[in-house]
Amino acid sequence: MLAILNRHPDRAAAVLVTSGMAIVVGTALGFEHIGGYVPCALCLLQRNPYYIGIGVGFLAVLSAVFRLPPVVTKLLLISVALLMLVGMGLGIYHSGVEWKFWDGPATCSIGATGGDTPVNVLEALNATKAPSCTEATLRVLGLSFAGWNVLTSAALAAVALWGALRKPTA
Repeated sequence: MLAILNRHPDRAAAVLVTSGMAIVVGTALGFEHIGGYVPCALCLLQRNPYYIGIGVGFLAVLSAVFRLPPVVTKLLLISVALLMLVGMGLGIYHSGVEWKFWDGPATCSIGATGGDTPVNVLEALNATKAPSCTEATLRVLGLSFAGWNVLTSAALAAVALWGALRKPTA
């Protein structure tokens, strides 16, 4: 296994980083749809680099599998790294909002509204508000979802850069 990583770091990194991004997004969707954690506006925004990155990562995997010039795979991996750095920045911003280091955007709502039960789906959508961006819905080992996003984004960026910048060995 280690020999494959050394011989083809761009291929290995493409598979690892793409799989990692898919696992992170899958976990977020699982917490939302299975666990019942409703994401705030900033939580949803933090997913965008992953959604885009999975597509770019998949192209990097295809580039490596079909043995396109290595520069193609490396450029795609650098693109993924940049996307993950953007995701890390969004996570830092959101964590700062949760810890009250700075104000969040005005578009973050103040929480769910009460009132009468809506009669139809459109009324339900209009009556339901996303949770506030200023409160972490869950903390694990002291970190909110945004905090964990900072760590996973940094790790995935490092893997992508490792694959893009490391020279293959014979």
